Amino acid sequence: MNRGLPVFPKPPDGFRWVERGGVLSLEWMPLREVSFIGHAFCSRWRGASRGAFAGLNFSTREGDTDEAVRQNRALLSAAFDLPAERFVTLRQVHGNRIVHLEKVGPGNPFLEGDGIITACQDVAIGIKTADCVPILLVDHQSPAVGVVHAGWRGTAAGIVEEAVEAMKKTFSTDPSRLVAVIGPAIGPCCYEVDEPVYRAMAGRRKRERFIHPRRGAERWMLDLAKANEIQLVNAGVRESCVHSANLCTACHREMFFSHRGDGGVTGRQVNFIFLRSEDGSIPS
Repeated sequence: MNRGLPVFPKPPDGFRWVERGGVLSLEWMPLREVSFIGHAFCSRWRGASRGAFAGLNFSTREGDTDEAVRQNRALLSAAFDLPAERFVTLRQVHGNRIVHLEKVGPGNPFLEGDGIITACQDVAIGIKTADCVPILLVDHQSPAVGVVHAGWRGTAAGIVEEAVEAMKKTFSTDPSRLVAVIGPAIGPCCYEVDEPVYRAMAGRRKRERFIHPRRGAERWMLDLAKANEIQLVNAGVRESCVHSANLCTACHREMFFSHRGDGGVTGRQVNFIFLRSEDGSIPS
């Protein structure tokens, strides 16, 4: 990393920290090398927000100011050379609804759900996280991309399977050719859950691989990323095409916002992907 950047933990093979225009993000290098795709799992480093939201926060729902978030969006826009209105996010509701984004114009429509798929060029589709699992999906052949926000409720409802199915129906995507990249999320080291969460996962396949009882207590440790890896493979994505950052947001609060680690009052980092236009032009 460049001089002056914080010393962050080394990510797993294939992932790398990238600093661009004051934005520090984690990227999966094989995807970075694809000329027609841009993507990032943003950290909280720098940014205009202060206090509990200090850094590059992208949400006002928790109490940050409109002006701070506007400045953060402008910083992201400049760093990726993409107009701010070309970054499209959702009002996330912890469900399994997938939105098909067909076009973007002045004053983007209000969108609600926990996943977006699109074949639009130069439109960054993103979701915001502070422990939940961000998942990027890439169909190189169509081409088309998707982004998914998977908390425990969305995971229990099979949201990533819904996203794969939506891409099959909308873009004729072959799941065996999909690439899935899972970004930083709270890990099984820190994510202790209670019986209602355990019961919600009762119908999920291979539950014993992602939820484990704590000794002497009716509590469990949940591996959300692993649960979604299993669902992706169950949906037809090849296991060799699922890549996980394996960085815990609660363990590394200097680099990520964490709802659990920060006691419930914190910001949200943004995670996004976009298809570049073939001629490299960016809409003004």
